[in-house]
Amino acid sequence: MRWRGRRESSNIEDVRGGGSNSGGGGNGGGFRIPGGLGRGRTGGGGRRLRGRSGGGFGTIIMLVIAFFVLRACGLNPLEMLAGGGGGLVSNQSDQFSRTNIGTRVRERAPANDEMKQFVGVVLAETENVWHGIFKQEGRQYPEPRLVMFTSQIRSACGQASSATGPFYCPGDSKIYLDTDFFDTLARQFDASGDFANAYVIAHEVGHHVQNVIGVLPKFNKLRRSLGKAEANQMSVRVELQADCFAGIWAHYTDQKGLLERGDLEEALNAATQIGDDAIQKRTQGYVVPESFNHGTSEQRKTWFYRGYESSKLSQCNTRVFEGY
Repeated sequence: MRWRGRRESSNIEDVRGGGSNSGGGGNGGGFRIPGGLGRGRTGGGGRRLRGRSGGGFGTIIMLVIAFFVLRACGLNPLEMLAGGGGGLVSNQSDQFSRTNIGTRVRERAPANDEMKQFVGVVLAETENVWHGIFKQEGRQYPEPRLVMFTSQIRSACGQASSATGPFYCPGDSKIYLDTDFFDTLARQFDASGDFANAYVIAHEVGHHVQNVIGVLPKFNKLRRSLGKAEANQMSVRVELQADCFAGIWAHYTDQKGLLERGDLEEALNAATQIGDDAIQKRTQGYVVPESFNHGTSEQRKTWFYRGYESSKLSQCNTRVFEGY
């Protein structure tokens, strides 16, 4: 992706090395990949932004212990890692107070580091695209903020750690991202490349669009009355729509001449590698279709490409609700 030298979004909150606290609730959406994340930084020069893996065996032991502790408490850790409606985020009030938000910074990353520039440019490009789309619909696009953090953070949707994966919180309209996730995506899931990383961000922005147009609020309200299987099925439709919205962004980004050879394939490969079936096969050796809440590899790839090929919101109707 030709991102260098382009405008960076001003909606970046960089609290890496620190922590952010806020209160509230509401279920959002996001990626979830089992396993820990290494502390990382950007690579120099090439198209692939990677970090250095870390954590290793100690991280695995901690995650195994956490798994059984959560099970003992009656919680499903795989559902909690779902981001797109799992138990990690509370399902209480849709109201969010922007008071008493504190930030403690112990070791802040350089303000001009390459990864922050990359994230800022991608977010800015999503702003450009969605402003244009909303304007055509006679509406204004409220820009989300993106919080870059390390280790753990508290959002309006609750406490989260790096192992959660990137997620969007409708309670504060923010995307939360530990960029070491990109390293995990590349090293553990064979989904490398800067446009694979851009797809991750665009997917989370897709959840923000869903929040603005009313999909997420309706989903969060309705899911309280649904059984687990029904909630999972609806969650799949929500996630696939976010993939489709990411594809729409990719279409307009390509029209600007920002995509390089192989970029589209990087995004499609990432969508394939993080399908529920692919993750379950990789992590446990078998699949449990009734537990899917993000969609299969084929579904995620298909809906991303559908958005890319059509560039129309009307083509992203995954039938979450009537009219969406």
